[in-house]
Amino acid sequence: MNTPLTHPLTEDDIANYLANSPDFFERHAELLAAVELSSPHSTRAVSLQERQASMLREKIKGLEHRIMDMVRNGNENLILSDKLLRWAGKLFQTTDAMTLPDQIARQIAQQFSVPQVAIKVWDVAPQFAQADFAGGVSDDVKLFASSLTEPFCGVNTGFEVVGWLADPLSATSLAILPLRSEPLGGAAAAFGLLVLASPDAQRFNSTMGTDFLARIAELASAALSRLR
Repeated sequence: MNTPLTHPLTEDDIANYLANSPDFFERHAELLAAVELSSPHSTRAVSLQERQASMLREKIKGLEHRIMDMVRNGNENLILSDKLLRWAGKLFQTTDAMTLPDQIARQIAQQFSVPQVAIKVWDVAPQFAQADFAGGVSDDVKLFASSLTEPFCGVNTGFEVVGWLADPLSATSLAILPLRSEPLGGAAAAFGLLVLASPDAQRFNSTMGTDFLARIAELASAALSRLR
């Protein structure tokens, strides 16, 4: 049989007892004021009650920060959604199919403050085959576009598509969006690429979410179906 001599009490024993005896401090309420602990914010000792209150304040402060982050993210998402709607509206208003790729690129640059945007479309109808947006695309780029199941975001490591930009040397980070006749992730071959570029290395980084960019690619793909 275990006795205090053969099995002395440990801190774990005390902690387990208190955890399983929630009414202990009700029976010994005087301990709440008598027990003193070191304060994490000063060198003075504080009562157990004060320490609990301090921990509760810290927890509340942490929750407040999380709520503010949620509100800020919600506001940012609302702003982005509004910009996306305005951009989509411009696509619907474009009646000249020949100018549509340029409209898509210019409106993305304007609505989302993207420094450089380029777009290329291939396998177009004969009347669009000689347009600038339909030329200068290698077979390697077409294969690369079809291999993308979601937008690529990351540092420019010498991608061929950077050559489509007005100022390739300033393209530090890129978002490369495949354009296809079905939602991203599908098996359909890509018929175009949308390239977004920034001199800021963190603007399009490999850890960012791509859901919003995927929506842009799907809307652009739907609008550009008129060229095929």
